[in-house]
Amino acid sequence: MVAGCCDGTNTMTLLADLLSSIFDRRYRTFLPGSSDNRPMEELTAALLGASGEVSGSTIARIILDRYETAEEDEKLSFFQHLAEDMAVSPQDLRAALETYEKGQTKTSYETLVRAAEPRRQELIRRLNQVPDATRSLVAMRADLLRFSKEDDALQALNVDFGHLFASWFNRGFLVLRPINWESPANILEKIIEYEAVHAIDSWDDLRRRLQPADRRCFAFFHPTMPDEPLIFVEVALTKGVPSSIQGLLSEEREHIEAEDANTAVFYSISNCQKGLAGISFGNSLIKQVAADLSLELPGLKTFVTLSPIPGFRNWIDKNDLGPLPDDPKQLKALAAHYLIAAKRRNGLPLDPVARFHLGNGAQVFQVHADADLSEKGQQQSAGVMVNYLYNLSKVSQNHERFATSHEIAASSDIKSLSAAAEKTLNRSPTDGQPAL
Repeated sequence: MVAGCCDGTNTMTLLADLLSSIFDRRYRTFLPGSSDNRPMEELTAALLGASGEVSGSTIARIILDRYETAEEDEKLSFFQHLAEDMAVSPQDLRAALETYEKGQTKTSYETLVRAAEPRRQELIRRLNQVPDATRSLVAMRADLLRFSKEDDALQALNVDFGHLFASWFNRGFLVLRPINWESPANILEKIIEYEAVHAIDSWDDLRRRLQPADRRCFAFFHPTMPDEPLIFVEVALTKGVPSSIQGLLSEEREHIEAEDANTAVFYSISNCQKGLAGISFGNSLIKQVAADLSLELPGLKTFVTLSPIPGFRNWIDKNDLGPLPDDPKQLKALAAHYLIAAKRRNGLPLDPVARFHLGNGAQVFQVHADADLSEKGQQQSAGVMVNYLYNLSKVSQNHERFATSHEIAASSDIKSLSAAAEKTLNRSPTDGQPAL
């Protein structure tokens, strides 16, 4: 889906509305009212067995409406029904595989595919045939994620939801829309609600992030959910790379004209829908926004984030590294070392934000002490923040190296700081320094 540039708010809104109407028209049908009181198990069987569009849509609507008003135990029972009664049949799968091995024909392949797919996948597809069903199913998966934390069968069911959602929310279906102070109030309210990095305290605070010429906000929408942002990014246009979130969001900051900026700063990226956890939009969002901005403002030469380091303080405490360094340079060195040297067992970075941006092809660029003085910033990262650099000519190369060998792209400054921290950490405790 080709997105318009930053001044195309009306065009993109009209496009989103048009796509939404096309999707709705595809599924719109007259659904007669029903007082069907059959158990959910019978309704799901009836939906899978329905051959008519109207009858199938009617049953799907009943199931979704009943689920929405169900109590917690009823929701859990519904999920258990899908997980246990609509799973893959090992016997059918073995038989289909044996037949396929004897002769790989069109018929044997179709039989194998049907046996390998659990019936609940088709049920979820049929539930999605009525208007606004996608939104309901996203909310349903949010519930499932809560229930499935320690239940293997429900986690397997979640795999099926995730598989279908990955197709339905493919980048090709998403619409990029700029969000500004003239956007509909219900959208602005959701930006305030869903902001997950730097809380928006008031409408005035929101205005400061959207209205000035040197501020931008973009969100991905899906045609079936035109008033629900899936993910959004807030962008500051600046002269140079910023070193603190306080300066970036200050009421007293000096505004500049967009044409005078040389740097675009992605300072907040927020996922909006809990039911879409694990469905990645951030990579496409950042690259699309960077591409659009570079077309609108040719003077932009640098694209960076100003990101939190949410696992830093916990890493220090878990490894018993002693009190935080008083010296800002030592604190920065420790943060740099954490970002590029602290790894999970699978070799990926320990920090979740680092995994996200490095996986997108960014480079660990700079770290800053006293960059986030909020309570959350102090608790998570001792106030340290990091710039990840998106060099548009190198993101593909960086991504491939990270994906294939977990190689972390980092600036020479970050590497030097990390080396200094490693030298300090490896000193023996008798030297008065912590040792890993």
